[in-house]
Amino acid sequence: MESASNEETLPPALPLATLIGRELRGGGSERPLVRYGHSGFAKRGEDYFLVKPDCLRVPGDPSSAFSVFAVFDGHNGVSAAVFSKEHLLDDVMSAVPQGISREDWLQVLPRALVAGFVKTDIDFQRKGEMSGTTATLVVIDGFTVTVASVGDSRCILDTQGGVVSLLTVDHRLEENVEERERVTASGGEVSRLNLCGGQQVGPLRCWPGGLCLSRSIGDTDVGEFIVPIPHVKQVKLSSAGGRLIIASDGIWDAVSSEIAAQACRGLPAELAAKLVVKQALKTTGLKDDTTCVVVDIIPSDHCSTPPPSSPKQNQNKLRFLLFGRRSHSSVGKLGDKKKSASFGFVEELFEEGSALLEERLGRNSLSKANLPPFRCAICQVDRVPFEDLITDNGGGYCSAPSTPSSCPYLCSGCRKKKDAMEGKRSNRSTACT
Repeated sequence: MESASNEETLPPALPLATLIGRELRGGGSERPLVRYGHSGFAKRGEDYFLVKPDCLRVPGDPSSAFSVFAVFDGHNGVSAAVFSKEHLLDDVMSAVPQGISREDWLQVLPRALVAGFVKTDIDFQRKGEMSGTTATLVVIDGFTVTVASVGDSRCILDTQGGVVSLLTVDHRLEENVEERERVTASGGEVSRLNLCGGQQVGPLRCWPGGLCLSRSIGDTDVGEFIVPIPHVKQVKLSSAGGRLIIASDGIWDAVSSEIAAQACRGLPAELAAKLVVKQALKTTGLKDDTTCVVVDIIPSDHCSTPPPSSPKQNQNKLRFLLFGRRSHSSVGKLGDKKKSASFGFVEELFEEGSALLEERLGRNSLSKANLPPFRCAICQVDRVPFEDLITDNGGGYCSAPSTPSSCPYLCSGCRKKKDAMEGKRSNRSTACT
C-alpha cells in the first residue's frame, strides 16, 4: 500500500471533457502493443495467411515500426495465393516514397496499396497460370489501421462497448449490385449456372470463367473486368485500442461479424482465433477452408489480454451523443480532415472503393512531389528515354509530354492493364488537347 506522501505527489485528476479531447486529438498516446493469434482447418488447402508484426519502414529505426497481417483465399489452385503472400507487401512498399514522415506515410499508404495490388496481379498473370485469390491486407501503425481487400475475405473491428465495424466490402456478384453493373459495363456477362433445360442454379457468376467474385488477384482466364483494385479503408482507434478479426469466407459463410466478435471477447488472441474457427465449424461443419487471424491492438499500459466487453444501453446512448454515427454509404476522402467522422470510438480517415485506376492513383501532390515525374505509378519503372509512352488524361490518350501531367504516369504495360480493366480496346486513342 502506498504511503500518504506518495499519494500527495500524484497529479490531479483531469476532467472527462479534457480526456475525451486528448483522445480525439491523439495527443500523448504511446504506441500500442500488438498481439495476434491464428487458427484454421483445411478442406481444399487453398487458404494462406501472412503475419509480420515487426516491420520497419526505415531500417534500424524503431519509430518507423508497423505490423502487417493478411489472409489469402485461393481458388482453382494455390499458386495465386502463394504468390500474393510472397510478393504483395513488397509491391505495396515499393510504391511508398522514400524519406517521408510518418504522417505522410499514412497519407500515401492507400494509394500505395492500390498500386501494390495491381502490380502483384500483373506479375502473377505473366506467369500464365490460371489460379486466383482473394486478398485482405491489414497495415497497423500505432492506433491507425489501414485495410485493403479484394474478394470476400472479411476484416472486422471490435472495440470497447461491443461496437463491431466492417472494414472491408465483399466483392460477391450475388450481393454487390454496383460490382455487377461495373462488370457488365466492362464487357462481362453475369448470370447463374445453366443446367440442361435452361434451369439456372447457384450464385451469380461472371462469364467466361464462372467466378463468383468481381475482384481478385490472378484469374487470367476469367477476363480483365475481374479487377485487382482493392477497397481501402483507414481508421484511427482511440487509445482504448481494439480487436481485428481477419478471416476467409469459410468463417463468414458460417457466422456473422457480430457472432464472431462475441464468441471470443475477453480472450487472448490465440485462443480467440481458435474459438472463432470452432464456432464456424460447429455451425456448418467443414465445408470450405477456414482461416482466422485475430489481432489485438492494446494500449501499452494495459495487460496483454483485453477485458471482457459488455455493452450497455446507456453507454451506447452516451457514445452516440458524444461522437455521433456515420452512414455506411458515406465516404471519407484522404486528407480532408473536416469531413472525417467518428463512429463509436473510431475515427474514419479514408475510404474508397472505385475500380478506376486514375481515381485511385489520383493526383496526390505528396506522392508526385516525392517520385520522379515519369516513374510508373504501378510497377515503379522509370520511363525509357524516347519511348513512345502515353499518360491518361480524363479518359483520353496522348504521347508522353516533356513535363509531368496532373495524371498518374503509367508505362505502356500498366496502361494496357488499365485499359483492359475498363473495357477499352488497345487500338482506341484520342489526341491530346
